[in-house]
Amino acid sequence: MKLESIVISDSQKVQNEIIGKIKELINYKNLEPGDKLPSERMLSDKFGVSRGNVREAIQKLEFYGLLKSIPQSGTFVANIGVVAMNGMIDDILRLESPDFKSLVETRILLELKTVKLASLRRSEEDLRHIKETFDAYEEKVLSGEDAVQEDLLFHLAIAKASGNSTMNTFMLTITPQIIIDFEKYHVCDKNQAVLGIEEHKQIYKAIKAQNPDLAKQKMKEHFSALYQYCYNIKSA
Repeated sequence: MKLESIVISDSQKVQNEIIGKIKELINYKNLEPGDKLPSERMLSDKFGVSRGNVREAIQKLEFYGLLKSIPQSGTFVANIGVVAMNGMIDDILRLESPDFKSLVETRILLELKTVKLASLRRSEEDLRHIKETFDAYEEKVLSGEDAVQEDLLFHLAIAKASGNSTMNTFMLTITPQIIIDFEKYHVCDKNQAVLGIEEHKQIYKAIKAQNPDLAKQKMKEHFSALYQYCYNIKSA
């Protein structure tokens, strides 16, 4: 299993252009809460972009609660005033890609919580999935190969086991940029990756034992080197 690194800036640029056009469409047609937007196909033709690009932009606006998609029915303006919606869309369009330090801080805060929840809520299937990702990471590291993606898949498996779909979504959202930044800053050297095997094992064992406090402590220890590395990076 492999996570694909993507160019966030290009994707975000296309999304923002479509979001801006959706805003203009809502204002031009005087759409109100509950009104239906044109179909993805129609928006795709109108904006001259792919349906996939339109879908991603709509999903982003859904994430912020501005649109609501109903299966077999379509996409609708959410229950929010037009003035407030325009303001929120403007704020979304002004959002900048987070820097590496911000991503690391966010990831650590999320994972200290998700690992505790995972140790309490994990199913046997979740536990098998976490073990599979751990084994894949260990195999890659011991063979001398880059294991950044396997490392992140291990952490994503824990997020999934937490049973909190919002936290899982946040992890999935920030993961591609983390992969890019790990490669850019050469974060994981071989020695650190080898140490990660034992750290992952201890995290897995704490989750298996359903010990949330121990799981959090082991995750905190696992992130100590990354946290320190991040704050040693000079600001651009």
